[in-house]
Amino acid sequence: MAADGEDNGEFYLRYYVGHKGKFGHEFLEFEIRPDGKLRYANNSNYKNDTMIRKEVFLTPAVLKECRRIVADSEVLAAVFMSVVVCYYDLNEWLVQIMKEDDNNWPEPDRVGRQELEIVMGNEHISFTTSKIGSLMDVQTSKDPEGLRIFYYLVQDLKCFVFSLISLHFKIKPI
Repeated sequence: MAADGEDNGEFYLRYYVGHKGKFGHEFLEFEIRPDGKLRYANNSNYKNDTMIRKEVFLTPAVLKECRRIVADSEVLAAVFMSVVVCYYDLNEWLVQIMKEDDNNWPEPDRVGRQELEIVMGNEHISFTTSKIGSLMDVQTSKDPEGLRIFYYLVQDLKCFVFSLISLHFKIKPI
């Protein structure tokens, strides 16, 4: 169920954060595929917890909102850099996150790694960095502006996906 109309370009997104430690391979991963399928996995072996796997198909409106979240990462960058907000049609956006380069970001280490892969239209980008514990980690990096864009985009995407999963699947009754 791909979105139609102005969002007819391909859209794919995958995020992974995890580490291998005392409790084995613990991770959170989600992907949004071009057909609208959201796949979510959360593996924690703490207190013998089990892996949570969920899959759901998203409507074109939800896919459009996800694309907007990725595209708005450019708007945030424009606000930080030039204090000017510009509005563009989604098809015309050259997304700021797509311009970023992870060469000056912290390398994955024993603490863990994060991966973000995005395909929007003809643009395809993939980032890898270490886990980010706080904004202090971002500010002390060699590329604080690029890593800040990544950090906030990841926070927005995680919030979006967690909301979708909790709305669709009643994991804990209220």
